[in-house]
Amino acid sequence: MLQLSLGEEDFPHHQSKTLKTRKRVFLEQMEQVVPWSDWVALIAPHAPSKRPGKAGRPPFLVETMLRIHFLQQWFNLSDSAMEEALHDMALFRHFAGLDLTRDNMPIRRRFCGFAKKHDIGSQMLAAVNARLSERGLLFKAGTLVDATIIAAPGSTKNKTGERDPEMHSTKKGNQWHFGMKAHIGVDAESGLVHTVVGTAAHVHDVTQAAELLHGHRQTGKLANWQTGKLANRIETLKARVRAKVEHPFRVIKRQFGHVKVRYRGLAKNTAQLYTLFALSNFWMVRGQLLPAKG
Repeated sequence: MLQLSLGEEDFPHHQSKTLKTRKRVFLEQMEQVVPWSDWVALIAPHAPSKRPGKAGRPPFLVETMLRIHFLQQWFNLSDSAMEEALHDMALFRHFAGLDLTRDNMPIRRRFCGFAKKHDIGSQMLAAVNARLSERGLLFKAGTLVDATIIAAPGSTKNKTGERDPEMHSTKKGNQWHFGMKAHIGVDAESGLVHTVVGTAAHVHDVTQAAELLHGHRQTGKLANWQTGKLANRIETLKARVRAKVEHPFRVIKRQFGHVKVRYRGLAKNTAQLYTLFALSNFWMVRGQLLPAKG
C-alpha cells in the first residue's frame, strides 16, 4: 500500500517504529493474509463512480473503502469514531492507504454508505471459504451448530421513542436479554464458520439447524448434526466440541469487540455478522496463511 510521506512520519510515530504494538502486529498480519485483490474484484461492480460533468469529490478507491470498513469491524468503531481515528492515527491511515498531506479524508457518510448499500457480506464469507477450501483448511466433513445473543439497546430514549421492533427479549438462565441471535454452522474439523443466520433473540437454536447445515443431505434426510450438547457422549468430548464451535464467537466478541448490535433491524446487523465471521476465519487460520519466516 501507500508509503508514508515525510509529513506523515512525525517524530512520535517515527520513534514508535521500534515498538511492535499489538495493533501494528495485527494489521501487519491481516495485510498478508487477506486476499485484497479478490475482494476488490468482488466489490468493484457495486462501487460508486463519478459521472462526467458532475460536481463533488471523486469516489475513493474501492480498496481504500474496504480497508476502512475492515478497520471498523476489527476495532469495533462506530462511524464517527472511525472518522476521528483516521485523523488521529497514522497507523490506521497507513493501512487504509491515506496521507493527510495530500488526500482528503473520507467522511463518515462515504464509508458508512459504502458498507451498507450492498449486501456483500455473504459473498465475502463464501469467497473466504472458497479460498480456505483450496488451501485445504476447510474440510466440510461435518457441521457443528450453535448460537449467541448479541445485545441491542433496550432504551426508548431515541428519536422514535421505541425499541427496535425486530429485536426481542429472551431468558437465559435467570437473566433476560434483549437483542438478536447469531446462529452459525461451523466446520467440524477446522472450526471455521461456513454459514450464518441472524434472528431475533427469542428464536430457538434448533429451528435454524437445517439452514446451518451445508451439503449434508442424503436420500432426502438430514444427516446427523451436533448442537454442542452432545447427548450420550463423554464429558471430555463435549468440552472439546463446545470449545470448537464457541471459538468464532470468542473471536468476534473478545478479539473484535462486537458485543452489541450497531444498526437497527436484522438485515443490516446480519450483513455485518457475515463480514465479521469472514474476518474471524482469516484470524483463526492466520498462522497457516502467513508466509514462513526464515
